Amino acid sequence: MALTARRSSLHDSGADTDHGYTQELHRGVGSFSSFAAGFSFVSILTTVFQLFALGFGLGGAAFFWTWPAVFLGQLMVALNFAQLSARWPISGAIFHWSSRLAGTVFGWMAGWTMVIGQIITVAVAAIAVQAVLPAIWDGFQIVGGPGADPSIASPTGAANAIVLGIIMLTATTTVNILSVRLMARITSFGVVVEIIGAIVLIAILFLLPQRDPSILLTTEGRVGTEPYLFAWLASSLMAAYVLVGFDSASELAEETHNPRRTTPRTILRALVFSGLGGALLIVGALLAAPSLTDGNLAIYGLSYVITAVLGDTGGRLMLCTVAVAVFACTLAVQTAGARMMFSMSRERALPFHRAIGRVSPRTGTPITASVVVGAGAAIALAVNFGQPALFTALSSIGIAMIYIAYLGVTAPLLIARIRQRRTGGLPSGVDEDGKPLFTLGRWGVSVNAVAVAFQIAMIVNLVWPRPEIYDLEGDSPLLQWSALITIGLSLAIGGAYLWWRRRAHGPIVLAPIPTTAHARATTARAESHGVS
Repeated sequence: MALTARRSSLHDSGADTDHGYTQELHRGVGSFSSFAAGFSFVSILTTVFQLFALGFGLGGAAFFWTWPAVFLGQLMVALNFAQLSARWPISGAIFHWSSRLAGTVFGWMAGWTMVIGQIITVAVAAIAVQAVLPAIWDGFQIVGGPGADPSIASPTGAANAIVLGIIMLTATTTVNILSVRLMARITSFGVVVEIIGAIVLIAILFLLPQRDPSILLTTEGRVGTEPYLFAWLASSLMAAYVLVGFDSASELAEETHNPRRTTPRTILRALVFSGLGGALLIVGALLAAPSLTDGNLAIYGLSYVITAVLGDTGGRLMLCTVAVAVFACTLAVQTAGARMMFSMSRERALPFHRAIGRVSPRTGTPITASVVVGAGAAIALAVNFGQPALFTALSSIGIAMIYIAYLGVTAPLLIARIRQRRTGGLPSGVDEDGKPLFTLGRWGVSVNAVAVAFQIAMIVNLVWPRPEIYDLEGDSPLLQWSALITIGLSLAIGGAYLWWRRRAHGPIVLAPIPTTAHARATTARAESHGVS
């Protein structure tokens, strides 16, 4: 095949990376920028702000315990991803990992699901500005004017969220197509601002408590009368949405210095830092909120707590920090989605692959892929204009699809581990410093099995047709089943295209990715060719 021939000739010339693919993306991402990509995708200030009100309203104060439960489950997933990222450091990580473990048909479906999930998640990240900007200045409430209800669950708030979200997507798309270094610098700046802001906010909340931690063992503040277990499970949407995307560091592996050494660490750091920071932020908000029962916390969430605790001026300043985090989060999610589309297109695995798989020689960025992800997210918002369930429905659908894609990696990895217990199911090798690659050793099967069980349980929980997630006004059974319908249609369309593609062009053939000491020499060679 032409693509394979291109790989081989360039491999002989030494102009490629250590995995046999032409070094088209610029290696301009350092260790901190790699960490920033994962941390920004998770972005506790963005995502906790978005869904705190929903989680608290459904589960009351005890909804906090969904956080450590989801964190531990995702830690098991992240440990497996860290091991994979050291062996196969390549853009389009979910697609490549799944393909190399279970074949390209299975891997393609995992990659396709991840692409759709990322596009939806970009849309959800972008509309997070609605929870922040109108609270900073009511002039940002464009739909209905300053006096309109800014709550994202209201018709005016939902419509305004789409307007602000599309403006946000325009800005992040522009950054993504201009330069890898610009994207990395903005993301890193956003992470620094977010970390400082989170530390300051958490400190203030814990210094001004209105109640003691025993409140976490109660359901005080919950809205609704359904059995508590079901409400608590529904409230876990917040944690499930927040604690995802730590794998984005692997999407930038081809742009990262020393990816075999760097990426496993940054995946785990992004999740652990986010898990700790998010837990403290949730507890601090529950302890410092003026009231848990007056309805404000279940409607306005953390914006209400910040304004009440810090006052009008201090609250607005802190919300500016959150606005920066929202921009960095949207940028990071879009970057990850663009790299996934680029990587699959490079394998001629997506429609219009020639355009989507092209990297600008001037900017070193996959311009068309970035535009497609941004435009797809904008369309996802536009078709839901004026729908109050926009935010919760899109959040749950997008995250469910990402969990399904993750399962497309961990499930075949578990099978490989069981079949090849001696080798752990994965090739051994060394990183750029000649040290053994990150491994789970004898704990691999156990950690992997827990990860798979957790993912299956969370997927069922996320797609469950709850009206409080998918149909807030309770008048559309179709909306209530929208997660299963959307996922089913996406898989059907993807499967139909893959069937046609295989008949027209044959099976997808991936290049080998060595995991030996050769990795060190070829990475250094690629960087010596001006890609540093």
